Amino acid sequence: MPDSGEDIAIRTSGLTKRYGPETGVFDLDMTVRRGEVYGFLGPNGAGKSTTMRMLVGLIRPTSGTATVLGHRAGTRSSLRAVGSLIEAPALYPHLSGRDNLRVLVGYASVPTARIEQVLEEVGMTAKADVAFRAYSLGMKQRIAVAAALLKDPDLLILDEPTNGLDPEGMASMRDLITGLRRENRTVLLSSHQLAEVEHLCDRVGVIRHGRLIAEGTVAELRRGGSEGGLTVTVDSPERAAELVRQLPAVRSVTAGDGKLRVVVDPREAAAVNRLLVVNGLEVSELHQQVLSLEDVFLDLVEDHRPTGPESMEVVGR
Repeated sequence: MPDSGEDIAIRTSGLTKRYGPETGVFDLDMTVRRGEVYGFLGPNGAGKSTTMRMLVGLIRPTSGTATVLGHRAGTRSSLRAVGSLIEAPALYPHLSGRDNLRVLVGYASVPTARIEQVLEEVGMTAKADVAFRAYSLGMKQRIAVAAALLKDPDLLILDEPTNGLDPEGMASMRDLITGLRRENRTVLLSSHQLAEVEHLCDRVGVIRHGRLIAEGTVAELRRGGSEGGLTVTVDSPERAAELVRQLPAVRSVTAGDGKLRVVVDPREAAAVNRLLVVNGLEVSELHQQVLSLEDVFLDLVEDHRPTGPESMEVVGR
């Protein structure tokens, strides 16, 4: 049955995929809203690609449910307005990029005029007549994204689309995804380029050992992660560390390279500064540490050790 939530592009509930005794995805509850760019993050082997393959019907879940654009995942109705790039591009190596797209146009029942449009969108017009096998990894990624765009989809599912791209190619991909958002399309994006995800994505989900361990905006994840705390440049870091450890609000203190790193609510900055100055230490700099998405991500995946069924060996990515 169609999903009743009109603002939901993807919804999974208890989604699980097992391979015999091994678990690839475990009890996954995830929601992607229409019109947003959703970053799907996790270390290698976490279950990202396995999840994406279930969403487009390449594999079937062991249990649980998934809906895509209001329809059961993997059905003709759900795939009608979906474009995807999952794992390595699977195109004919002896055909040119343009000829590969011509083959796909026939299967997708879209006008041939779309070929030139998508080639231009991904910056491959000049190389479109080169055999696919002669492309660099980055060029193969661009042609694969062009193939995903052929149907002019409402939803794009992209697994590591910047893999192999040079800085210019990454900038072009960033502009492309930003343009899709402006057109109110939905993008589910997995990537190891956390700085790109931080700037591109409206919301982020983090998967570890096949299970979603965090979901929200980057700002929400930062607030839920470890305290960023304070960095203090002081003339005697070791002596300063001894003093600051006496403050009840301080969680931990490390000293080195002429600096003091204090895990504490940043609102305690005045108290830290006052304590050091009163005790005769010279504070030349004090500022709040700002957690990046990478900091939060590393905290999350290190803190969530596998327990129970999800501790089984994970397959996929």
